[in-house]
Amino acid sequence: MNNKKTNVVFILTDDQGPWACGCYGNPEIRTPNIDQLAATGMRFENFFCTSPVCSPSRASLLTGLIPSQHGVHDWIREGNVPPDKEMLVEDEKEVYPAVAYLEGKTGYTDVMAEHGYICGMSGKWHLGDSLHSQMSFKHWFVHQRGGGPYNNAPMVREGKLVNEPGYVTNVITDDALKFLDEHADKTFYLSVHYTAPHSPWVGQHPQDIVDSYDDCPFKSCPQEAKHPWAGSLSDHNLGNREALKGYFAAVTAMDMDVGRIVDKIEELGLRENTLIVFNSDNGFNCGHHGIWGKGNGTFPLNMYENSVKVPFIASHPGRIPEGKVTDALVSGYDFMPTLLDYLGLPQPKGGNRPGRSFLSVLLGKSETVRDSVVVYDEYGPVRMIRTREWKYVHRYPYGPHELYNLANDPNERKNLIDEPKQKARIRKMRQQLADWFAQYVEPTLDGARLPVTGGGQLTRIGPQHCGEGVFQPRN
Repeated sequence: MNNKKTNVVFILTDDQGPWACGCYGNPEIRTPNIDQLAATGMRFENFFCTSPVCSPSRASLLTGLIPSQHGVHDWIREGNVPPDKEMLVEDEKEVYPAVAYLEGKTGYTDVMAEHGYICGMSGKWHLGDSLHSQMSFKHWFVHQRGGGPYNNAPMVREGKLVNEPGYVTNVITDDALKFLDEHADKTFYLSVHYTAPHSPWVGQHPQDIVDSYDDCPFKSCPQEAKHPWAGSLSDHNLGNREALKGYFAAVTAMDMDVGRIVDKIEELGLRENTLIVFNSDNGFNCGHHGIWGKGNGTFPLNMYENSVKVPFIASHPGRIPEGKVTDALVSGYDFMPTLLDYLGLPQPKGGNRPGRSFLSVLLGKSETVRDSVVVYDEYGPVRMIRTREWKYVHRYPYGPHELYNLANDPNERKNLIDEPKQKARIRKMRQQLADWFAQYVEPTLDGARLPVTGGGQLTRIGPQHCGEGVFQPRN
């Protein structure tokens, strides 16, 4: 084994629930390379994103802060790249400049860079100002915005806006492999952020993989009656087998490239001193609950398990137990302290971060992360508290609210919010939720008072406007 510090490869997918992996119990979808990572490492059954939409969740993973601390509350609609002024007609469209949404925040890559790591980013950034490297990344090959066509995708290479020929999953992987080749003799951190399996799904993916799902019954994705809160994405995709085939094909094509990355690490002789983490930014419903989408697949925004739960797998031969499954409740805000702890690096001072290191769980020494086994989520004015058996969802200012007994009702079919015998439990969980957020919220960035609807964020939040003009109204 090499004596140098542990390298890290962090693979992040987009809109992938745990159910969309074979190792999480889905016999229909083909993910042999992700399954192999789980077999050689630890799989988490209860890993939660901090917000069930991409940009806030990604910001929390990187900074260890919740949205009401870092200020990213919705997917970033504007401010990713400078506007093309030649395409603008005066007085017809507002010009949104590129905005670094996390400016002034500290990410774990900043700490790693200070301690000798060379940090690389290949793929989806979607946290503003895609043209310029941020958070101490030295290598910067990113998607211009965060989503779009899978072929001839808009990317940023060497500080220039380009359209990269080829299938974007392969393009991201090719760049990651080049980074590994060039930095094999150094201590490195590499983010490989795929856009898969985010929409679009039809006519976008390798046809042979799409066709391979022709006879799939898709029992893992029941196309339920449309949820009364579901939006247009559900109208277009509920009951659409081509969309299901495309989603599954996007996952399988991405899984093949996960295999390419692991093969490269092994080829370079780096497997024994490289931690590989596989994660997704948020969950997804492909017909579950009558929804296609995540937290903003409905309005009011939702906190269903399929929206807030994500796959999390960590593999490092010789250090992380092989083939172990843990049911510890952990969140994306726990990732930063855990990673730095794992690498023996100091935690950044200040910041009032809510996360706790789950290193003892990762090393197979414990099954608990904190004294109170609770995780929290937020999406603008919608907040969730989740214990092993119960989930309470509170919507500011007036509801509707939800309470589920997950022990008896894991699919969240019966909302108990109006049950008289649950009044004491509701009061307790509501108070616990309020107390936790009061401990960590930055008042000027408090999502409970912001008009977040799932339509996207347009710029950074400032104390002068209280969120007005910052969020796109719901279509």
